[in-house]
Amino acid sequence: MADTSFDVVVIGSGPGGYVTAIRAAQLGFKTAIVEKAYLGGICNNWGCIPTKALLRSAEIYHYMKHAKDYGLSADNVSFDPKAVIARSRGVVKRLNGGVEYLMNKNKITIIWGEATLDGSGKFTVKKTEAAAPKGALGEGAYTAKHIIVATGARPRVLPGLEPDKKLVWTYFEAMNPDKMPKSLLVVGSGAIGIEFASFYRTMGAEVTVVEVLPQILPVEDAEIAAVARKQFEKQGMKVLANTKVTKLDKKADSVVATIDDGKKPVTLEVDRVISAVGVVGNIEGFGLEKLGVKTDRGCIVIDGYGKTNVPGIYAIGDVAGPPMLAHKAEHEGVICVEAIKGLHPHPMDKLLIPGCTYCHPQIASVGLTEAKAKEAGKDVRVGRFPFVGNGKAIAQGEDQGMVKVIFDKKTGQLLGAHMVGHEVTELIQGFVVAMNLETTEEELFHTIFPHPTISETMKEAVLDAYGRVLNM
Repeated sequence: MADTSFDVVVIGSGPGGYVTAIRAAQLGFKTAIVEKAYLGGICNNWGCIPTKALLRSAEIYHYMKHAKDYGLSADNVSFDPKAVIARSRGVVKRLNGGVEYLMNKNKITIIWGEATLDGSGKFTVKKTEAAAPKGALGEGAYTAKHIIVATGARPRVLPGLEPDKKLVWTYFEAMNPDKMPKSLLVVGSGAIGIEFASFYRTMGAEVTVVEVLPQILPVEDAEIAAVARKQFEKQGMKVLANTKVTKLDKKADSVVATIDDGKKPVTLEVDRVISAVGVVGNIEGFGLEKLGVKTDRGCIVIDGYGKTNVPGIYAIGDVAGPPMLAHKAEHEGVICVEAIKGLHPHPMDKLLIPGCTYCHPQIASVGLTEAKAKEAGKDVRVGRFPFVGNGKAIAQGEDQGMVKVIFDKKTGQLLGAHMVGHEVTELIQGFVVAMNLETTEEELFHTIFPHPTISETMKEAVLDAYGRVLNM
């Protein structure tokens, strides 16, 4: 008879869920994970990973088209849309197998199906369309001392912009299009919207991005967003901020969008529309309301350790509120199970969570923007350094970018770091580590950065904040 009683059960196998399960197993908990569709969740299957595979194909295509800029020749450059998408799905398949391997390696039981919370320490699993592998646990009644909800999020739907999977897409359809559109409207300029706008523009589509707020990339530092916008427009992307899409009229194989900037509404006909207006947590339909778990604005309310107001019920990741990022979910899950174990971990500090957007050019940030630092009453020093002053960036043909840092003038504390440019998503971690270690400007002054690297822009920006910049 199958064992149906566990110490820790995680509902959802996205990055937050499966990492949480692994850490629980490492700590000696008898652990299970419930998954209704596919291991790895949205991130591995329809989000973080496959989009990066698509963007990598776009990046290589971009370089091939600009081969002459590097003294090379590449004639009649083209692409096969089906092959580009097939590569992306192949990457997903490889990672699915990796998650399953990790579950088996750590002796974590996989329960296939959809969970419903029945009461303190009890839940039921029912069948879903994705059939459980032969011999695997599936539908039935289970118990667990600690239940961690990691059910992720889904695309937000706005009235009048409802996706239909054919003409109006979410990121699901945008990742696996029936054809490559010649023209595209992207509604929303957050990370998801801008990444798809960048991909399709590089592949040749005429792309228009509409953002209701005055600034594109709204969570980023205004100066960095402005540099990014200039580069997007230089690539031929049309960017409309402070503008709404008020209506979509669908035709047989196109969409006519009504766009209003507050002055005069205009219409734009495009092959496809991507709705990228954010995501909402999956908190409905599995018993949270019945148990009295507190929610707020579509998210489960937790303390700094993943605890809800109901003993034995925890939440991590997208369902527990912004920022809705995979690495936040992973770290939040580790904190949660370590707290359950009694290890006294540090609570989540959201100011130390980096954000990355993998468009061209890339954008990365951590901590406070200049505006937020000033709103918090900080007296700040700001340093900047452009990529055009960096030898490695020039040698790589990637001299358009900038690093910006914000320090507390009184204490020298690094309050925030913001970047736009080539591979800044790899560079940002240097500043994340620095902030986690409570580094001051003095310690960064004495840190040796290797030459020639683009990372030297990071030190130069720090030096600039204190009037000591060397290469500008």
